[in-house]
Amino acid sequence: MALFQISNSKITIQVDSLGAELKSLKSVPDSREYMWHGDPAYWGRTSPVLFPIVGGLRDGIFRVDNQAYSMGQHGFARDMEFQLKSQVASEIWFTLSSDEETLKKYPYPFLLEIGYELVERTVIVKWRVGSQGKEPIWFSIGGHPAFLCPIDPGTDQTQYRLVFDTKESIESSCIEGGLLGKTKKTYALRDGILPVTADLFDGDALVIEGDQAHSVSLAGPNGKPYLTVEFDAPLFGVWSPPKKKAPFICIEPWYGRCDSVDYMGDFKEREWTQELSGGVFEAAYRITIA
Repeated sequence: MALFQISNSKITIQVDSLGAELKSLKSVPDSREYMWHGDPAYWGRTSPVLFPIVGGLRDGIFRVDNQAYSMGQHGFARDMEFQLKSQVASEIWFTLSSDEETLKKYPYPFLLEIGYELVERTVIVKWRVGSQGKEPIWFSIGGHPAFLCPIDPGTDQTQYRLVFDTKESIESSCIEGGLLGKTKKTYALRDGILPVTADLFDGDALVIEGDQAHSVSLAGPNGKPYLTVEFDAPLFGVWSPPKKKAPFICIEPWYGRCDSVDYMGDFKEREWTQELSGGVFEAAYRITIA
C-alpha cells in the first residue's frame, strides 16, 4: 500500500495503490479539501472502484454456466493492491490482473486499469477493462466517490442541494435489503434542483437508471455548485449512509447495479452487465471543482 500524488497549478490529488482509490482532491490556491476522509464511524472508504460487480448479489451468489460463486458487495477490486503502471506530472495509471485467487471468485481472466488525469480544475477518472483470455467476459464497473457535504464550516447538510442536468423530475428505484425493489419513487425538480432533506437517504441510495441525467452537482447554501460529476454511464447512484447524518454525499456513475430482489438468472443475463468479446472496454467520468 502506497500513496501517490499528482498536481497541476489548480488541483492536487492523492491516490492509494490499495484499490487504486482516490483519497484526496484539493484546490491548490487555498488547500480546500473536497473528498470525504473515510471516518469509519460513518463509512471507512473515500472513492472505491467497484469491480467486477456493482452493488450486491441475491444471497451473495452469482452463477456462471450453472456453477455458483460467492462475492461480497461491490466486488473485490477495491480491496486489492494495484501496481503502478505509469506516472507523469498530471496523469497516473494503476493495473490489476486476475490471478489464481480472483479466478476462484470470478471465473474470467481480466486486466483492469484505473487512471487519473488532471485538466485545469477537473479530475478525469478513467477505466479500462480487457480480457486475458480468448473467451468473452462479463462484468460491471462503477465509481463510488464521496464528497464533503456540508463543505463549509457552520453550515448544515440540509442547506445544500443536488443539481441535475434535467429540469423536471428524476425517477429512482427503491432499495430493499440491499437489492433493487419493485417500487419506484419520483422526485420533482425545480430547475434541476433537489434539496438535500434530512430524510433523503433514509431508504438507502437513489438508483437512477436509463440515462435520466449525465451531470450532478453539489450546491451550497448560496445556491452555487462547488463540485460537479459528469459521466456517460447509463445509470448512477446518489448515496449517504441512511439515518446517520453523515457529512458527505456520494455521486456514483455505474455500468451495472445490484440484483433485483427476485433475480435468479445467470451472471451474463444481469441487467446492465457489460459483455466484452474483444478489444478493451473504456469509460470515464469527470469531477470538476468550482
